[in-house]
Amino acid sequence: MSPLITPGDLAALPAASVLDVRWALGGPPGIESYRQGHVPGAVFCDLEADLAAPPGPEGRHPLPEAGRFQDAMRRLGVSGSRPVVVYDDAGSTAAARAWWTLRYFGHPDVRVLDGGLRAWTSEGRPVSVEAPEPPPGDFTARPGGMPVLDAAAAAELAADGILLDARAAERYRGEVEPVDPVAGHVPGAVSAPTTENLDPSGRFHRPHFLRERFNTLGAVPGIAVGTYCGSGVTAAHQVLALEVAGIPASLYVGSWSNWVADPSRPVATG
Repeated sequence: MSPLITPGDLAALPAASVLDVRWALGGPPGIESYRQGHVPGAVFCDLEADLAAPPGPEGRHPLPEAGRFQDAMRRLGVSGSRPVVVYDDAGSTAAARAWWTLRYFGHPDVRVLDGGLRAWTSEGRPVSVEAPEPPPGDFTARPGGMPVLDAAAAAELAADGILLDARAAERYRGEVEPVDPVAGHVPGAVSAPTTENLDPSGRFHRPHFLRERFNTLGAVPGIAVGTYCGSGVTAAHQVLALEVAGIPASLYVGSWSNWVADPSRPVATG
């Protein structure tokens, strides 16, 4: 089953939990956009509060503790036996974090609305300003459903496999760093900006296109693949694109914000 879903297929999908995960680094809060209009029946999922633990040495968006994540998903009406569809504005960066986190904690059926709310409304489909109050779900969080990397494993993969840096190329090169205290990249990592996973409408490129892209970067059969970004959000988008391409990949959840928290770790530029 593809991890992506079209607006038409979502409209025809019975009894799904739909989560609006609109979010932008630095704001404004996604709840404001949600209140202005969302897919009918969708409930708002707060990336900062529901999909991440507070920032610290583990990174700016560490994984939430399993019990806390389970409570959040049950509050949003998520059940293990019912499909979940997640979306954001268009590019699926925040939605991919929800997709990956639900998969990591063991939900078997999670899909991302390809193209987000923009794709939904571009087909003339309705939006709602009503905020539903779903009955509590019964989702049980069981960690380990998706492979993860820590800093040591990321360094090893950069040397012996393929570690993709999902950030913009200028951040990878160390020319700019708008968020974290040190600029640059994990030595041996390969620059692979997630913007190149999408077409101009914000939808993912077709699987064969993505497969060719990642093969060109060195992600070929028999080679272990991992990815990171600034804080583990954009890198989830890379894992999603890799899955669309049929390439399994691990996520360094702490990403660059965790890497540079230890000044003894090497930093590459250029």
